[in-house]
This record gives sequence, structure tokens and C-alpha cells, in this order.
Amino acid sequence: MNTNPGDDESTVLERQSAPELAAAAAHLSDLPTPGQHATGSLAGLTLGAIGVVYGDIGTSPIYAMRESLHAASHDGLTPDDVIGVISLLIWTLIFIVSFKYVLLIMRADNRGEGGTLSLVTLVQQALGSRPIWLLALGMIGISLFFGDAIITPAMSVLSAVEGLSLVTPAFGPYVVPLTLVIIAGLFLVQRWGTGAVSVFFGPVMIAWFLTMAVMGLLHIGDDWSILRALSPTYAAGFVVTHGFASLIVLGSVFLAVTGGEALYADMGHFGRRPIRLAWVGLVWPALTLSYLGQGAMVLAHPDRAANPFFLMAPNWALLPLVILATMATVIASQAVISGAFSMMKQAVRTGLLPRLEILHTSEDQEGQIYLPRVNAILAVGVFILVLVFGSSSNLAAAYGIAVTGDMVITTCLASVVFLKVWRWPLPLVAVVVLPLLLLELLFLGSNAIKIPHGGWVPILMAAVMILLMWTWVRGTRQVQDQARRGATSIEALIEMLSKSERLLNVSGTAVFLTAEPDIAPAALLHNIKHNQVLHEHNIIVCVTMATRPYVPDTDRVTVMPISDRFTRVDMCFGYMEETNLPRALALAKKKGIKFEIMATSFFLTQRFFRRSKGKGLPTWQETLFLSLSKSAANATDFYHLPSSRVIVLGQQLQI
Repeated sequence: MNTNPGDDESTVLERQSAPELAAAAAHLSDLPTPGQHATGSLAGLTLGAIGVVYGDIGTSPIYAMRESLHAASHDGLTPDDVIGVISLLIWTLIFIVSFKYVLLIMRADNRGEGGTLSLVTLVQQALGSRPIWLLALGMIGISLFFGDAIITPAMSVLSAVEGLSLVTPAFGPYVVPLTLVIIAGLFLVQRWGTGAVSVFFGPVMIAWFLTMAVMGLLHIGDDWSILRALSPTYAAGFVVTHGFASLIVLGSVFLAVTGGEALYADMGHFGRRPIRLAWVGLVWPALTLSYLGQGAMVLAHPDRAANPFFLMAPNWALLPLVILATMATVIASQAVISGAFSMMKQAVRTGLLPRLEILHTSEDQEGQIYLPRVNAILAVGVFILVLVFGSSSNLAAAYGIAVTGDMVITTCLASVVFLKVWRWPLPLVAVVVLPLLLLELLFLGSNAIKIPHGGWVPILMAAVMILLMWTWVRGTRQVQDQARRGATSIEALIEMLSKSERLLNVSGTAVFLTAEPDIAPAALLHNIKHNQVLHEHNIIVCVTMATRPYVPDTDRVTVMPISDRFTRVDMCFGYMEETNLPRALALAKKKGIKFEIMATSFFLTQRFFRRSKGKGLPTWQETLFLSLSKSAANATDFYHLPSSRVIVLGQQLQI
């Protein structure tokens, strides 16, 4: 449900009834092939996937091996420990990324789109409702992703710039300032979009993965015994041998798969096949070779365990490698920032947050958007993390818990999809899901150990986000209930108008946006009461959000005549689309609606609130809800209405 109480009759409501949702679930087998929205050749889409999807996970070798060895070295580092850590890194990639996401989860698409909210909507369609537990899981998943979007740029860019300290130790004091400059530039260019520079993402990341693979290959020969790490028995043996102490190491090993969610979240942009080809053909082999090479080098030169990734490079190549690593981490950060924009847009469309200003940065690609307020919040958060933690090693304690939590939620939602949508038998779901869930819970527990040392940061961020969304959902329901009390039905109003002789009839068309099409819009009532006029044509528009990402134009508009002067128009938009009302009205025009845009007035209602005494929301939540409602973006811009044709009338409600 998506409502913006500041503008009652311009609200967007997800109004699918249980029968409608059940019917939608029954047609899930007819869903289009994933990637239906991705356009371009297979090679071009694969190149784009390498540049965008794999930026985060592709830069993890910079710090994942280093932090894992550091965690394993408290009682001294033996060759078996090194081989065990490398085995854990390799098999974590296999189980979490290759099996869970590439092979399994990417099949659970919502008409080509992936991500947590896509799973939520699939489950909602299958259940025929949106129960509180499903809403809660969606909120938690969004909140954890947002926390990860703040931590990733700080962690990634810091880890790359720190390589300059190996070029010359004198550069150490300048690591944090240079990191802040790079991050500031990254957030400043968001306003202009990434279309102009995104063409370089793929080639740069290909160069990055090839460089990692070559460096790994060159060092595997340092100690061929590292190839034993390809056997999962060494990963299992490390955990069994070290017992509870292995949890600390697992918390660092998990850094190797941060960014794994991007494979599923970005599926709508590139398609399932290009993402899979990129993983199997380049990314997975490069990551595996990099970890094997780092491990072999450490076995031969234990003194290099402090920073094995950069120390794989010869002295002459160290500076170019640092520059390439910095470029790769900036690309990884850009990908997660764009993902945060897309995720917040979906949250607004599905009613979890108030309207946010959404700007398009490309005339050709609809998916390229910029959210100024979200960008500012992310930038401030990243700056604070860099200044407070000061190094990637310190920040590693905060990194991972948000991703593990998000992955656990994805597995839980996917299990419902397997059971209710795909109709898998329960034993099969248990065989497939339980091992994954247990592994991810193990990683979650290992990351939970880091909470006192920085792991509280993403938890705090997620808690704040959940509080905001819960307040918004609860507040909008309260407002809707209040607005319905004493409301007049549209049929009753039309009957009263037919008996009235005092109204002045004016030419032109009036459009009234409403959340409840069977109830007379407040703006219509106020216009009649205060201006005592009635337009020649009156269109009652109700905008709904579908539980699918895109709605074809053939299903966009439904026209229902109410009387000779009133017409109801239902508009349906996907949660990934823009709510462009004039364009939708142009579709309605083809179905018999008579209007000219420059002879049409759009009436919106601006809501004002009075605090209630002893009922409704608690005082603190009322204050927070009022603050959120005031921060909502302008309805005129949100619905792409011509500003010169908009009339806003006020309405006071008690909450």
C-alpha cells in the first residue's frame, strides 16, 4: 500500500483484493522470461553485468583473504590453517553464489525482476494477502540492504586506497583524506547519472578480473599444495578443528560473498542468462584463482599475510594495481548506490515510505534514476563511517552482518515461493533450503560476534529504517480510517448534484485523484462547497500499484462511466514504473474519454493534521509521522502533472 497523507486524493493504493491476487498467483506459470526488460545483444548485456552486477563481489579479494587470515592467526598461522581458510572462501562462493543465487534463486523472478521486494510480491500473490510477517520481512530486507549500501563504498574505497601505503609508507596519513575526496566526487556525479561513464564499467571490470586471475595463476606455483583447498574436506576440517573459534574466521570469510545479492537484484536490468554467463565464464574463475594465488604466496612467504592481495604484484606493478583497484571499488560503490536508488523507489511504490523526489538521468534508459534525499543520506553515512573507523580493517567488523541478514531473509522468502508458487513437495524444499539456511545462519552467528566491535552499525541503520517504515505504514492506515469516517459515496453525491440548482456549470474537464474510487474525493466536495462550480466533465482517477514490476499499456487503464458528467478511470502501474498520469490519460482518451490537457484542471487535496488526545498513535510516533508526511515529494511532480493546471485544496484530519 502506498499512500501519502499530505495529499489525500493523490494517494496511490495497492488495492488488489484477495480474489484478484489469487488469480494473479494462478497465472504465475505464464510469467515472461527473466530479463524481458533487458535490451541489447547477449555480449553487450554480459559486458554490462560484469561492470555493474559483479563490482562488489569482484573487489572482495582485496580484503576478504587478509581479514580471514588475520582472524585465524591469533594462535599462530599454520599451513593447514591457510589451506583451510582458502577452502572456506572457495566453497562459500560455490554454495552461496553458484548454487543459491545463480542456479536456484534467479529462477524466482517476478516478471523478469529480482530482489527482496520481488520475492515479497510473489509470496503475496501466492497467499492472496500481505500478512504482517511478510510485511516485516520486506521491511527488514530493505533496511539491511540500505545499511549495506552505506558500508560498501566506505569499505571498498578505503581498502583500495590503502594499497598506496605499500607503494610508499609516507602516504599513510593521506589515505583517509583521499578516500573522502573520491567518495565526495562519487556522490556529486550522481545528479548527472552514470550513463556517460557506465560504458567504461564493463571494460574496467574485465581488466580487473583478468588481472586478478593472472596474478593468481602466477603465484599458485609458489606452493602447489594450495590446490588441496579445492576439496571441501579442508573447509569442513578447519571448522571442526577450531570449533567455536572458527566462528570468528567465518565472519571474515563471509566478506568474500558480500555483493552476492546483486546477482538477483539486478536481474531485471541484464537478464538471467548474461549474469550467469558472466559468473561462470569470468568472475567465478577469476575469484577462485585469486584466492588460490594469495594462499600459495602466503604458504611460501608467511610475512605477506598482512596484505596478500597487493603483495602478489611485483613492485613495478603495485601503483597501477592500486589505481585499477580504486577504479574497481568506485564502480562497485556506484553499483550499490544505484541499487539503493532502485530499492527505495520500490519501497515508495509499495507504500513503505512517503513519496521521494525521483529524477531521471537518462532519456534512453528508464532505470537510471537519482533520488537527491537518498543520495545525501548515503553520502553523510559513508563520510561518518570513513572518519570514525579510519581503516578497512576496522570497518570489516561492521561489514557482513547486513548482508547475512538479507541473505537469510531471501532464503526464507524463497522457501515459501518454492512451496506455494512452484508447488515443490515439502521434503524437497527441506532438502534444498535447510542446508543453505543453516549455512547462512552460521555466517549470521559468526558476524553477530562482531556486533560490539562495529557490527552494531548496520543493525542501528536497519533499526532506524524499520522504525520509519513501520511508522509510515501505521500512520497512513490511521489516516485512511479517519478519512473514511463520514465520507460520502460518489453515487450519493451525484444524486444530490442532480437535485441542486445553485451550482455553476463550467466548461472543461476536472480530474480528481482519489484513493477510494467509491467515495467522493475530498477535493471534489471542497470545490463544490467553496467554489460552487461543477465542470462539464469530471474524471475520478484511482491509481493502483500492481504486484509486478511493469504493466503493459493494454492493461494500464480501465474506463467506467458513472453518469453523463462523471467517469471513473482506474490506472495501474508496476512498482518499477513512473506514475505518469497525463500519459495514462492519453491511453484513456483512446477508450472514449474526451478531454484536452490544456483545458483540464487537476484537483489535489493537501492534508493538514491535528493531534488526537488519548487515541491513535503514540505522541512520539505522531511527531515522526508528521515529519515524514511533510517531507513527502510534491504530488504534482510525482505524478508528472502540468503545474499550471493543478489546483490544491486543503483538508484537516485528526490522527
